[in-house]
Amino acid sequence: MDNRLGANRLGIELLSVLGMPPVAHVRLAADLGCAYISTGLTGMPDPFNPHGFAPWSLRDDPALRREMAAALRDTGVRISLGEGLGVRPGVAMADRAGDLDIFAELGARGVGGVSMDRDRARTVEEFATLVDLATARGLKATIEFAPAQAVSSLEDALAVVDAVASPHFRVLIDAMHFFRSGGTVERLRALDPDQIGYAQLCDVPLVGRGDYMEEAMSARMAPGQGALPLADFIAALPADIPLGLEIPRIADALAGIDARAILAPAVAAARSLGA
Repeated sequence: MDNRLGANRLGIELLSVLGMPPVAHVRLAADLGCAYISTGLTGMPDPFNPHGFAPWSLRDDPALRREMAAALRDTGVRISLGEGLGVRPGVAMADRAGDLDIFAELGARGVGGVSMDRDRARTVEEFATLVDLATARGLKATIEFAPAQAVSSLEDALAVVDAVASPHFRVLIDAMHFFRSGGTVERLRALDPDQIGYAQLCDVPLVGRGDYMEEAMSARMAPGQGALPLADFIAALPADIPLGLEIPRIADALAGIDARAILAPAVAAARSLGA
């Protein structure tokens, strides 16, 4: 797929736009000079839709899919990551084949998810199924870790990747989750670049305060506003993976501040750090 933004690898993640309809998300990314977006197939529920955007579904609305495909084609923006494919108790990844068909139809680069299932053997089995489904459709697959999830650290995620044992399956590294779970730039530099498939950027203090997930959703900052060593983080990553800005700020949205006002300076800051 032609990407008119060339070597640009910066994107705007789904959680940064808090329920915004997908075509508007694409056009915002293009306006900010970004090459990618991550997206799910449906709008975000409360409290992740503080602006009160109308419900939407790329799964159930063929006209919206056509409009989305046209917006992607017209802007040159690409879907870097299809979201919403996490491992959950009682939900079978094999039943999500139709969702992967839609992401492939829209030209997505890859798909990914987290695990909320404490059964490690099942997590491995379900991600193996996701990798098989993704590979059959020409999509890359990633697993994200976070301290609040069942796969909670880089080492946990690498263990799942090793168990699945597919060259099409890699780790997604979110800067907040990586450093808060004990990760270091030195550890990142020591990784085989082929183990890393995607990265997400934000900034936070090195030590958290209060509820982790509340901070992750409402208190992340633009690169350079916190204490994470993001310039070194970016430099240690493979040069050919997307870098998604994930800066959800529900409290700011509830105060009437829109995504563009938050993301425009974040894009400029990320660029200044080498993104």
